[in-house]
Amino acid sequence: MVFKDPWILLFIPVVLIVLYFLARRQRPVNIRFSSKELAAGLPVSWKIRFRHLPAILRAIALALFLAALAGPRAVLKQTLHESEGIDIVLAIDASGSMAAEDFAIGGQRYNRLDVVKNVVREFIDHRSGDRIGLVTFAALAYTVCPLTTDYAWLTTNLERIRLGMITDGTAIGSAINSSLTRFKNSEAKSKVMILLTDGVNNAGEIDPLTAARAAQALGVKIYTIGAGTQGFAPFPVQDVFGRKVYQQVRIDIDEKLLQGIAQATGGKYFRATDTESLRTIYSAIDTLEKTRIEQAGYFEYDELFTRVLLAALMILVIELVLSNTLLLKIP
Repeated sequence: MVFKDPWILLFIPVVLIVLYFLARRQRPVNIRFSSKELAAGLPVSWKIRFRHLPAILRAIALALFLAALAGPRAVLKQTLHESEGIDIVLAIDASGSMAAEDFAIGGQRYNRLDVVKNVVREFIDHRSGDRIGLVTFAALAYTVCPLTTDYAWLTTNLERIRLGMITDGTAIGSAINSSLTRFKNSEAKSKVMILLTDGVNNAGEIDPLTAARAAQALGVKIYTIGAGTQGFAPFPVQDVFGRKVYQQVRIDIDEKLLQGIAQATGGKYFRATDTESLRTIYSAIDTLEKTRIEQAGYFEYDELFTRVLLAALMILVIELVLSNTLLLKIP
């Protein structure tokens, strides 16, 4: 049993001491006999033996009243919550090649960026207690959302990523560098970057492997994902009548570079050729990057105030009944 306001219990001994001295100050009722010998042989009745019982019951009742005011409660369960202690930056390629529609959701064809955003949204929904940031890149890289635990706001910012919003190109080194700036003031136990691209580094002034070595020095682990089918991919274009048709376009992925980036930082490289494999990759990373720290959470209590108060009232009633019947004192 624990108490919500245990300091109230300090009044119990004070009250009991006061009751004791008040009882001592009361003048005892005496009956004079001409000689003690007249009562010397009389047996001691049970009423004499229990004459102090009402006072004891009154003291117990007062002690229980104070205990009830202290808020007694029984601990039913201590709930532990687990904190991940991880900062994650998601770097997403938004270059023109991400318009290729070689991925599908529910049997319907979607471009790579839309599918990636859908899977990333699921990844965010499965995290808890982590700070997550968002960077997008093409020929340039910029921060879409800084590290935050406000996942609703993060998802809203995720929807802002669109094809054509940045000059076309693939600046992987710039993406890594921009993501690293998000970890500048991070004190997280683990720092992770998930970089997804479907192309070859062909823009930016920062060498990707140099940026990867900087990440390694800062304790940032990079998981790289190469997204897209092997070889040719269906690329949507408009014909002379304005209808959407597909052209088979070869889009290369520099897997060797992505493997080198991951290896340099202690991460892993993954290859996603369809929606399900992409979802599996993010789920695998989600599992790998769970550094759980158990912390005491909230307690579930059974409040005992009513029961203790009823016990005090019951004892008080018993005391009143005994004081006015079987143990009645005259005068």
